[in-house]
This record gives sequence, C-alpha cells and structure tokens, in this order.
Amino acid sequence: MLLAAWWGFVGGFALILGALAGLYLPVSKRVIGLIMGFGAGVLFSAVAFELTGEAYRRAGAPSLVAGLAAGALTFFAGDWAIDRRGGHRRKSPNGPQAGAAGAALVLGALLDGIPESAAIGITVVEGGSVGVAVLLAVFLSNIPESLSASVGMKASGRSTAYILGLWAAVTAASTVAAAVGYAALGSADESVVAVTQAFAAGAILTMLADTMMPEAVEHAGRLVGLVTVLGFACAFLLSTA
Repeated sequence: MLLAAWWGFVGGFALILGALAGLYLPVSKRVIGLIMGFGAGVLFSAVAFELTGEAYRRAGAPSLVAGLAAGALTFFAGDWAIDRRGGHRRKSPNGPQAGAAGAALVLGALLDGIPESAAIGITVVEGGSVGVAVLLAVFLSNIPESLSASVGMKASGRSTAYILGLWAAVTAASTVAAAVGYAALGSADESVVAVTQAFAAGAILTMLADTMMPEAVEHAGRLVGLVTVLGFACAFLLSTA
C-alpha cells in the first residue's frame, strides 16, 4: 500500500509543478492549450490500453460496460453539481466564473484528479509495481491541467498561497486515492478489479471530453488535434517499450 501511495504522490506532485510554472513562468494561453491537448492524448492512450483493455481482458464486455457507464455518470453528476456552484471553468487560463466559490474549485480539482490516482493504485495491484504508462499519463496530464487552472485563478484574483494550497490538498488526496485503490482491490475478485478499472476509465474519459479538450481547443485552435495524436502516440509507445 505504501508503494501505491508513493506513486500516487508522484503523479499528484505534477499538479504542484504545473501550478508553479503557471504562477511564475510567462506562458501564453496558446501554449497552455497545446500542452493540455498533448496531456489529453496521453490520458486517452492510458485509458484505452491500460484501463479499458485490461478491464475487458479480466471480465469481458458486461463488466466493462457497467464500469464505464458508472464512472461516466458519476463524473457527470459531480461535475454538474460543481458547475452550479461556480466551478465551470476551473481549468481555464481565463479564470473561473466570477464569484466562483473556493469550495467548488477544490471539489472540482478533486473530482478531476482522484480517478487518475486510483488508476495508479490499480496498476500496482495488477503487477506488484506501478504501471509506467499510467503513471506517466497522469503525471504529464496533471502539469498542463494545474498550469492552466493556476493561471486562471491568479487572473481572477486568487492568492499564490491559496492556489498552491489547493494543489497541495489535491496531491494529498491523490496519494490517499492511490493507496485506497490498492488496499481495496489487493485481494478482490478479478471482476471487481475490472469494474473498478472501467469506472476510472469512464470518469477520466468524461472529464477529458467535458472539461479538458474544450479548453484546449478554445485556447490553441485546430493544432490541438495534432498534439493530441502526438501525446497518444508517445504514451502508446512508452506502454509497449
């Protein structure tokens, strides 16, 4: 469990690195959009080959479909509730909605990050060591996510202490999520592990389509498609190395 927690922390720590880059480096919105597109491509690859593919191999189509649907609906419902509290543009470098509640921003960050970290814990269950492709996917996608959101929160008047504190809290939650993912599934039946993998995949896919890709395209335009494919290809090649 400690191994899973450590790798969950490593994946989550990328959020703090991205936040620092957003706060202290002069990064244009176009570059942020391109980086987000690349990170989305990396996550698409990890979802397809490391989560969905493994879930299907373990338990077949019924468990896969049930898990995907449950993960997607859970994220959709949580995201809808957070949007109503002002967290709609939490990933945007333009800043969250005017008057967005701090709790909504924190909950939104947790909603986006916990499925990814749980997926890290699941890969430790599978092979006794972390799945490199999933870890890299989470790490590389977390940097542009927090970079963009931190630029936006700074533009909307949030303090540096608040922004870094938010990402430190999410990193801590990511560490716990990875450990819980491992502890809950360490001796579980194959079908339970498969449904959990598919659940994480459904939540991540919904997050990508609903929040990450739209922001990337808004700020970087048509080139996002190309860098998304590049991220997908890089992650796939890493998973086969």
